[in-house]
Amino acid sequence: MTSTSRLSRIAATLAGCTALLAAAPTLAEPALWKVRGPHATVYLFGTVHTLRADTVWRSPKIDTAFGASKTLYEELSNTGEQSALQPLVAKYGLDPGHPLSGKLGEAGKAKLVAVAAKLGAPVEQLDALRPWMAAVGLSTLSVAKAGYDPNSAVDLKLKAAATEQGKSVAGFETMEQQIRGLADLPEPVQVQFLLSTLDEADRGSGLLDQVVAAWTAGDLDRLQLLTTDAVKLKYPEFYQRLFVERNRGFATQVEGLLKGEGVYFVAIGAGHLVGPDSVQADLAKAGVTVIRQ
Repeated sequence: MTSTSRLSRIAATLAGCTALLAAAPTLAEPALWKVRGPHATVYLFGTVHTLRADTVWRSPKIDTAFGASKTLYEELSNTGEQSALQPLVAKYGLDPGHPLSGKLGEAGKAKLVAVAAKLGAPVEQLDALRPWMAAVGLSTLSVAKAGYDPNSAVDLKLKAAATEQGKSVAGFETMEQQIRGLADLPEPVQVQFLLSTLDEADRGSGLLDQVVAAWTAGDLDRLQLLTTDAVKLKYPEFYQRLFVERNRGFATQVEGLLKGEGVYFVAIGAGHLVGPDSVQADLAKAGVTVIRQ
């Protein structure tokens, strides 16, 4: 629910190749999976990168798995650290010499102006941003306006709990890798990302409310329909870079953990754990059995 660690809602764009998983009843709690190696156990948990402060998502099952783990792996080890984020945004997110409005075409420009006005974002300031950065910024404003709080993100809550319990915290990606995953996209794909964000912002909080409801209920089919399916259908190149390529990398790193020892809790955006290109699907292709708990 998709992606800097979310980089906002991407990061929040967001979980089930159920045909590849052992049958399990649908439970009114976020989905959790277990993967076993010779001497290691990995729990896979999909997160949402922004929530309303009163959203209830913890469960005895999740708490038990988390408590048994010695290390928490997230997309980033330094999620939420603005001091690390700001210089990277300055380096990769600005392009004042090539105004954003000139990259969108008339229809895209009109949509940008309308959404910016709705969110109270000055278009002249947005004009200095690269398309990916404008998308992240507008997404953040949109969810905040709808009452969602990035400080309530599951990633941050789990990281705080891990630190309190003396667990190690590690990341599958660095903040620079994650930002460059967007900044290095060809400009037409960045524009796709921005247009997708404008579509969502124009619809208000309704879509995100539905995503969170599906996530908290563990309804993977609904979550897939609302997140990855929508992006894949309308913006296939962006889907390839944001989900397919990164999911392969996440799966490879999970395989590495399975070769070690101990118990690990892996918490990544829920969108990486749904659909035919999910992390679980990549693990299944490698002969790794993934079981929903």
